[in-house]
Amino acid sequence: MADEIRGEARGSAPVPLSVLDLVTVGAGRTATDALHTSVTLSRLAENRGYHRYWVAEHHSMPGVASSSPAVILAHLAAHTERIRLGSGGVMLPNHAPLVIAEQFGTLEAMAPGRIDLGLGRAPGTDGATAAALRRTELPQALGSARAGGTPIHSGADDFPQQLAELVRFLDDDFPDGHPYRRIHAVPGPVQATSPGGVQSPHRPPVWLLGSSGFSARLAGMLGLPFAFAHHFSAQNTIPALDLYRESFRPSAVLDEPYALIGVAALAADEEREARRQVLAAALNMVRLRTGRPGLVPTPEEAEAYDFSPMEREFVTSWNANVVHGTPDEVRAGLDDLQKRTGADELMITSNAHSGEVRVRSYELVADAYGLPAS
Repeated sequence: MADEIRGEARGSAPVPLSVLDLVTVGAGRTATDALHTSVTLSRLAENRGYHRYWVAEHHSMPGVASSSPAVILAHLAAHTERIRLGSGGVMLPNHAPLVIAEQFGTLEAMAPGRIDLGLGRAPGTDGATAAALRRTELPQALGSARAGGTPIHSGADDFPQQLAELVRFLDDDFPDGHPYRRIHAVPGPVQATSPGGVQSPHRPPVWLLGSSGFSARLAGMLGLPFAFAHHFSAQNTIPALDLYRESFRPSAVLDEPYALIGVAALAADEEREARRQVLAAALNMVRLRTGRPGLVPTPEEAEAYDFSPMEREFVTSWNANVVHGTPDEVRAGLDDLQKRTGADELMITSNAHSGEVRVRSYELVADAYGLPAS
């Protein structure tokens, strides 16, 4: 399975480059527009040598149309042929493990040997929405959201148990006597044990995602690949990667650590245009962090916006961790980040109002590293 995890650096890139797509929706655009961009971008990524293409589960955010990763991945699988596709990630506490095993078993059947299953333990939304997803503690959650009360139990404490159950379903190996011994995730290994059955040799590799030390340590202890969310938790990147490597125990999956980091990066033909685009994305984050999620604003709206001193400070801090500028500047920034972190793979997320700007950014990065066109 290690061969399905480790990528190959292309061109002059120091490590494999990949794509994290949040399926962002800009003001004046529709979710249909965003999903069309995802198809265009996945094809570009495949043709230019990006290693994998992930989408991430979010909920109740008007500017992010990726609430159903498995559905989007099925669509992208139908429009690509070689690139790895996966979740970055599925928020496991929101789902029954059997459901995720079935969804990703189906995806594996659609695109054999190309599917990754990245798992997170956060809800991917606010507490009230998490309660609506999970059908638990709804009155308390709504009261908390409205009145500042105690937040609902996130399900994070149960994550190791949920993960173990999911892996059992993927491998169809619950022990004798277990209440789920006769329950099978289909498509899955049980089909090979049926009369005349033939089953694919592939099983989606499981990745753990994180923005702190919990999943880093767990991924290391289990010998799993680890993906860290540097793009929104940059201060924790190196400590988490160090913890992952220190905790790592060889497994049937990996004999040594493999860590990728998600990095926000946007390249444009001119530096000024890159600054305009990332300002709009930062305004979107200001609104999200202050409880006003919406569509990604245009650069013109962002330039006209009257930022408060606190908002301006947030924007400055946020954009300090966004690698942006001309293609050469972005390449230099990515190279420096890889050297500082020792990441085995860089997964780039380019957020902007316009799908065309996002696609152009990935094209410029590919050109800067001389990634081969196919």
